[in-house]
Amino acid sequence: MRRRRNAKIIATLGPATRTPRQIETLHLRGADVFRLNFSHDSHDGLKALIGIIREIERKHGRPIAILTDLQGPKLRIGTFDGGEVALKYGNKFGLDMSKKAGDCSRVCLPHKEVFEALEPRHDILLDDGRVRLRVEHRGHDFAETRVVTGGMLSDHKGVNIPKTVLPMKALTSKDRRDLRFALDNGADWVGLSFIQRAQDVAEVRNIVKGRAGIMAKLEKPSAIGELDEIIAMSDAVMVARGDLGVEMPPEDVPTVQKKIIRHCREAGKPVIVATQMLESMIRSPAPTRAEASDVATAVYDGADAVMLSAETAIGAHGPAAVTMMEKIIRRVERDPHFRNITEASRVEALGNDADAITAAARAVAHTISAAAIVTYTTSGSTTLRASRQRPDVPVICLTGNRDTARRLALAWGVHAVVTGDIRSFNEMVRRAARLACGEGFARNGQKVVVTAGVPFGTPGATNVLRIYTVQD
Repeated sequence: MRRRRNAKIIATLGPATRTPRQIETLHLRGADVFRLNFSHDSHDGLKALIGIIREIERKHGRPIAILTDLQGPKLRIGTFDGGEVALKYGNKFGLDMSKKAGDCSRVCLPHKEVFEALEPRHDILLDDGRVRLRVEHRGHDFAETRVVTGGMLSDHKGVNIPKTVLPMKALTSKDRRDLRFALDNGADWVGLSFIQRAQDVAEVRNIVKGRAGIMAKLEKPSAIGELDEIIAMSDAVMVARGDLGVEMPPEDVPTVQKKIIRHCREAGKPVIVATQMLESMIRSPAPTRAEASDVATAVYDGADAVMLSAETAIGAHGPAAVTMMEKIIRRVERDPHFRNITEASRVEALGNDADAITAAARAVAHTISAAAIVTYTTSGSTTLRASRQRPDVPVICLTGNRDTARRLALAWGVHAVVTGDIRSFNEMVRRAARLACGEGFARNGQKVVVTAGVPFGTPGATNVLRIYTVQD
C-alpha cells in the first residue's frame, strides 16, 4: 500500500460511493483521506461510512484520515410558488422574512443578519452568481433590489454577499450538533465552512480541544484579509475555489490560490486545493485537458493534497477520477522541472533547534542519497516539519499514536506507521530501519536519516539526527 507520490488525494463520499466495495476501490486507487459532507447526509448514514472506512483501514494496515465537513452558515432563499421564476434585467425584486412562497416580485430570505449588513449599492448573488441583484433600499427585515443579471431562479438557491462581513456565528445550531457527532465518532479532521475571520476558528478550537485537526475552508474573500491569522489558528487550510470564485472576480482566484499555498507552506500547515478539479468526470470517463492542467498546477504550487468532490460523491466514474488524479500527480512529480520549482520555493527554517535539525535532515538526505527520512513523533509536529521542507526522499513517520498517524495521512510526502512503545533512541533507529525495509522504502546497505525528540514524548522537541545504514 505504499504510495508512489507525495501529494495526497481526498475523495468525497456520497450516493455513488456508499458500499464497502466502492469505498475500498477508491482507497486502492489512491484515496488517502475520505471527506464526509454534513450538508448532504444523516448522522446514521455518516456513522455507517465511518465504520466502513475503519474496517478498510484495519484490513490494509494503512492509516486513513476522515475529514468531516460542517455545513456552516450557508445562506439560502426560500421557495417559489411553482418552484421557479424568471427574473428579468431591470425589474424590481424584494427579499423579506415572510415564509409565504415567492413569485417574480419577491422571495423569503430567512437570515436577519443579512439585512443588518446590507447597504445601498451592495450586490447580492444568487445561485452561485448566476443571478445578481443590487440593493436600492433596505430595512431591518427586508431589502428592495433591482435585477442586474437576470435568469431562472428556483427554490433554496444559495446567497452570497460580496465584499461584506456578515454578523453571523461561525457555527450554527446544526453545526454544533454535527461537531459533537464528529468528535464522538473519531473524526480526524473537522472542516469549517464559510470562515470570515480568525475568531471563527478560535471559537471552534475552544470546543474541539485537540480531539481533531481543524481545517479552515477559505470560501469568503473577507477571510483573505485575515489570512495569516486564520492559518495560525488552524491545523490545515482548504482553498475552496468554487465559492471564492463566486464572490471575487474569476481572474483573481488563481493568484489567491498561490498566495494561500505559499503562506501555508511558510507556516508549516497542510494546504488542500479543492473544487471542480476534474468536474467533467462526473459524467465523462476522462477529464478535459484544462482540468488535468489545473490539478498539475496545484501540485507544482506545492499543495499537500488535492480534492475530489462531486466526482466521487455522485459521479459515474469515481474510481477513474481517483486514478486520473493519481496519474497526474505522479507525472508532475517525475518532471525534473517540478524538483527545480520545489527547490526554488523552499521555505526558510525558523530560528529554533527543531527546525534547524529538520532542515539539516533534508540536506543530509540529499547529500548522501538516503533512501528515506524517518521521524519519530507523538503529536505530529516533528513529521510536519519534515514535510514542510519538501525533501526529495519519502518521509516515514513512526508514532505510537494512531490518531496522529491518521491526521498525517493528509501531509505531503508522509507515510505514517503506527508502532508500539519505544524505550530508547537506539531501539527507535533499529525499528525505523526494519520498517523502512518492510514498507519497501529501503534495501540492505542503503542509508536512512533519522530525526526525533529526546526525551521521547516531548512535543516539538526535535533535537537528534542520525544517519543509519540498513542491515539485515
